[in-house]
Amino acid sequence: MKTSMLSLCLLLMAMQASFAQTPTSSTATPLPTKAQQEIIDLSKQKWQWMADKNVDKLAVLFDDKAKFVHMSGTWKKDEELDIIKTGSIWYRKADVHDVAVELFDNTAIIWSRITLESTVRGTEAKVEFTVTEVYQKQRKDWKLLALTFSSVRDTHVIKH
Repeated sequence: MKTSMLSLCLLLMAMQASFAQTPTSSTATPLPTKAQQEIIDLSKQKWQWMADKNVDKLAVLFDDKAKFVHMSGTWKKDEELDIIKTGSIWYRKADVHDVAVELFDNTAIIWSRITLESTVRGTEAKVEFTVTEVYQKQRKDWKLLALTFSSVRDTHVIKH
């Protein structure tokens, strides 16, 4: 009887330990859907076009009414393209650490936590940001409607 009670206790303890090791869905980052991955890929491509100063591709991506919010001001598409073309702000490299995407019919919002290496009016900078981008599907192409930089600490976490 003592042996069977001891065996039962050990079995229950082993089962409890195995459940404690199992990750819960609330702590795991969900895999993006195909549509979400399309926006993630487009955002990454945009960062590369910005680094390359490829204003021709950016001009197609940016909606004519797009707004851009930076630490020093807010402006529209033409001014953003001019800033990139002239190198007034050169987005040299954006290291993307985390992204979250939400889709609402033909609208997508992507939040990216990045470390941005840039040159701003001749001064090099390396800053942590959470960037919010809003895209809208127009016909068959996504257009960027808004891009906002929010300065954050490197410990900032995007809730998924």
